[in-house]
Amino acid sequence: MSRFTRSLLAMTPALMLTTGFAVAQEWQPDRPINLIVPWGAGGSTDQVTRVTAPILAEALGVEVVVVNQPGASGAIGTQEVLNAPRDGYTWTANAIANNATYSVTGLLEGTNIDDWHIYLSVANVPVVSVPANSEFEDFGQLLEAFHTRGGEITVATAGITSSGGTAIAALSDAAEGFEYNMITYDGGGPAAIATASGEAMATTQLAVEQTELIRGGRLKALAVLSDEPLVLEGVDPIPPITEWLPDMELAPDYFGIFIPTGVPDEVIATVDRIWEEEVMNSEELQTYAETFGAVFAPSYGAEARERAMPVVILEACSSVERGEAVNDPSTIGIDCETRTEVGAQ
Repeated sequence: MSRFTRSLLAMTPALMLTTGFAVAQEWQPDRPINLIVPWGAGGSTDQVTRVTAPILAEALGVEVVVVNQPGASGAIGTQEVLNAPRDGYTWTANAIANNATYSVTGLLEGTNIDDWHIYLSVANVPVVSVPANSEFEDFGQLLEAFHTRGGEITVATAGITSSGGTAIAALSDAAEGFEYNMITYDGGGPAAIATASGEAMATTQLAVEQTELIRGGRLKALAVLSDEPLVLEGVDPIPPITEWLPDMELAPDYFGIFIPTGVPDEVIATVDRIWEEEVMNSEELQTYAETFGAVFAPSYGAEARERAMPVVILEACSSVERGEAVNDPSTIGIDCETRTEVGAQ
């Protein structure tokens, strides 16, 4: 059984049920809920949020308005949510590793994973792709070019702390270091489109942001950051990165919706119930995952936090190793010497 498969075990809804909902009265919102996506339209966060928001809206009986507010690798929109009144009417969506480590990277001071009630929907994996007419036919050729041509190789991402940004940094780490020239965009979707158009020589954004371009023959997928091939309908299986970098450390990248702590208990009790009854059984969300190369992995509460921590620890400690950390991960309760959580300071 592979490392990646083991880390995704027990993801079915039946195995992710918690011991029960919080004891609180049912929340009945009386106005629309703002759901801030701190990235541009079309990216991985935006995609899955627009699948999930209507499910929540129907169950709550009010509109859930998705608002794109990109900037600073998601930190601007996230700060907007943290600054909003804690009345339950302002939420955010993101990769949980971002919200948990913004303090480490210095983009948001003094925040950590426990500032949020966590509702995960899917796990995503980055894919290394190049334009269809690229000189590179497999990842081995691209890797050789990184080592020999370094900064000449342009890589399109949604920013340093985005999934694509951390993926290319992790690839460099695993390959004993290489230079590259990162070009950043407002989201993973725009980064993938720019690569297909020839603005960059490669992209390392998530599969869900590249799938249609790969199927349409505009991008050539070279490798998936997993130890198993990625199977997408209509294209050849994408080979795992471990064919070239067998010891690369890998962890699923979880995405979802997050509500700041401090909101009324009835808000969380109600969303917990809706997540378990509706989202965790959603055919729409499952179809989205199967179509775009994500893993259907809904969970919430303590279960979601537990599943999130491996990628949070990986991203926090990797930022230290790359010299990108502004604050030590120990300030958010992570010991990078042992790669464990030791409790927030």
